[in-house]
Amino acid sequence: MAFPNMLYGRVLKSPHAHARVRSIDVSKAEKMGAVTITPDEIPDVTYCPRLVSVPEATYKDWKVLADKPHYVGEAIGAVAAESEEEAQKALEAIEVEYDVLGASFDAFDAMKPGAEQVHDEIYLKDDLLKVENNIGCQLSITEGDPIALEEADVVIERTYRTNRRYHNQLETKSVVVRPEADGGISVWSTTQTIHNTRLLLHDIYGIPMGKIRVYKVALGGSFGSSIHVNPVVTIAVALALKSRRPVKLSYTREEDIRDHCAYQMIFKLKLGANKNGMLAGGRLEAYLDIGAHQIQAYPLLGCIVGWWVSLYKLPYKDYVGKAVYTNKVPSCAFRGYGNPQISWVVETMMDELAGKIDIDPLDFRLKNYIGEGDLFWGQGPSVKSIIQSCGVEEILTKGAEMVDWYNRPNPEEQTGRYRRGWGVGRGYHTSSAGAPVPSSIVDFGGAILKMNEDGTFDYISALMDHGCGTQEAHVKIIAEELQVPVNKVNIIRGDTGTTVYDVCTHASRGVYSGGGAALKVAMKVQEQIRSFAGRILDAYPHAVRIRYDEETDQTIIFAEGIEGREVSYREIAETARHKNWGTVASVESYRQPSCPPHFTGYFVNVEVDTWTGKVKLLRVVAGADIGTVINPLLAAGQVHGGFAQGWSMTTLEDMPYDPIDGDLVNRGSIANYKVPTTQDLLDVDDLTVFFADTYEPTGPFGAKGIGEGALNPVAGTVANAIQNALGVRFFQLPITPIRILEALKEKEE
Repeated sequence: MAFPNMLYGRVLKSPHAHARVRSIDVSKAEKMGAVTITPDEIPDVTYCPRLVSVPEATYKDWKVLADKPHYVGEAIGAVAAESEEEAQKALEAIEVEYDVLGASFDAFDAMKPGAEQVHDEIYLKDDLLKVENNIGCQLSITEGDPIALEEADVVIERTYRTNRRYHNQLETKSVVVRPEADGGISVWSTTQTIHNTRLLLHDIYGIPMGKIRVYKVALGGSFGSSIHVNPVVTIAVALALKSRRPVKLSYTREEDIRDHCAYQMIFKLKLGANKNGMLAGGRLEAYLDIGAHQIQAYPLLGCIVGWWVSLYKLPYKDYVGKAVYTNKVPSCAFRGYGNPQISWVVETMMDELAGKIDIDPLDFRLKNYIGEGDLFWGQGPSVKSIIQSCGVEEILTKGAEMVDWYNRPNPEEQTGRYRRGWGVGRGYHTSSAGAPVPSSIVDFGGAILKMNEDGTFDYISALMDHGCGTQEAHVKIIAEELQVPVNKVNIIRGDTGTTVYDVCTHASRGVYSGGGAALKVAMKVQEQIRSFAGRILDAYPHAVRIRYDEETDQTIIFAEGIEGREVSYREIAETARHKNWGTVASVESYRQPSCPPHFTGYFVNVEVDTWTGKVKLLRVVAGADIGTVINPLLAAGQVHGGFAQGWSMTTLEDMPYDPIDGDLVNRGSIANYKVPTTQDLLDVDDLTVFFADTYEPTGPFGAKGIGEGALNPVAGTVANAIQNALGVRFFQLPITPIRILEALKEKEE
């Protein structure tokens, strides 16, 4: 995207993990013709870039530009010039003096007495809070009688550590900002939320919302990394306002990998079970390494406990969660929002518990899972509802039959260099963050639908499609309700000025919540069409019927039983125009009354080379309960993609830090950040996907989500398969060849 007279921006970043900027000299850069901005030129506003929670649950510690950078790569200034090359030269001409401060790169180190504070004070809503021991926020919840856990027949207690992962979305974070003659701005950016982008820019720069227009652009994935407003957006706006020219700012891949990542989590989990095969209770301590800033730490603490207690029935549950600041890249949502991490922990411990009480791990899951009719915590303790559709039993029993589960090999029977194993794991995710009562999470969206004068329809929504066919699903829902071919429903690319508010595309809400809004406007439009048709046909609107005529390619409304009394959509639209009845149209905002879980389950077969530690994938069978499947091919594609990311999480990805200089060990090189290629995964014939036969009564035509549930159980399943092959358990991700060889050596000794 380019505009006449456009400048190109580059960001000045801190080379230190923790420092205070003593001075910035931009004189040489300005002599080169560059436009520069420094912290003292930006409104002094402390904010949170994620606007999904209510203000009372939103912690704020960000500035557009930092005068006290908290991680390597934090923005402290920016330039804009006629080309990206000139901007880079100007950037390199800026002289900065720092006072370097102490830094922490591990959550437990950061909590130690005497550790350097990443932040001394932060805001909760408008209240200034003092930070102690680098704990940004915390949450504690207890339910039930602790005696249930204390008197359990078998109790296991383990500590688990997950990895940090880079989202590796198709495009790096980018934005174009154009100042307008009326004092407003137009914005095109990589975002999952055009309306929250407008809200934040209004809060920081004070521009009236009506003069900020954020346009929808194609998004190649994102995986949660653009639920919050990316730093490039707020920085580019400052450059555009100062220069009064359009500014384009795009991160290089090396900058992007230092911009966002998934949360690293350390869990201390204690679970108890009785010899009758029932869980007794559990205690979970969760420590979230949130990096240098909070993006959504407090809501995530609630989600972690929600994900945990909604997997299996726990008569007693005790939870303490702490979000800890470190001098690392700020962590943000990554497909599953903490669910893949806690599911890995629970699914591996379920296998271990099953072995202790001598029950098959699949049967153990079937005896304890939370399903239809049970209370579901959804996205935390403030988002509770009753499950109304559940395909867990079908997924596990059908999958077991497909892989001959009960005849799988015993790890103790295997010898030789190559060992094979089967693993099972299950999980779920919410479809939206809706709830029957108000909660701390904002979750509603909207849609606009109007009938054109030729009987076709225009559909406008602010909901972002990540490239997964979400809006195509909306079109199918509208077409089904109105009885028209899908090619007669046009998707109009909107912006904040032409759409009603939508919170963002997250929480696997695209089809369930966004599709729910699409169905609602379609129903309202159909009511108007029936009313107009009744006037034309001299019939009661509720008594007329609708059919699609393939021969004429027209949708017909007719009075049943009366020959010749019918009218097409085209004729209705024309008559309404000629008689000045108005346009058939509807605009609606909609919050779903629930956040029903979509369930998934995996059976994975691996082969481990005990000489090299390499794990080879042999076969995958995946089942998913997503209610009515609106887009079958794309839904299966979500499972393929979710498995690929889960396999990578389990066996490959990590972002270790160099404690000397506080930078990534791989120095931001994508060449040294490994993710699976097609050669590391399976042919399509070896990855089988099936869908459970369920119907969600609160979803559009019975549909639920799929995006995040496709990933969540993968790590636990793969870890269980490796254990089944080797007889060794792993408590740290990723399970690399080196860690496998070390574990085998320890087992032999």
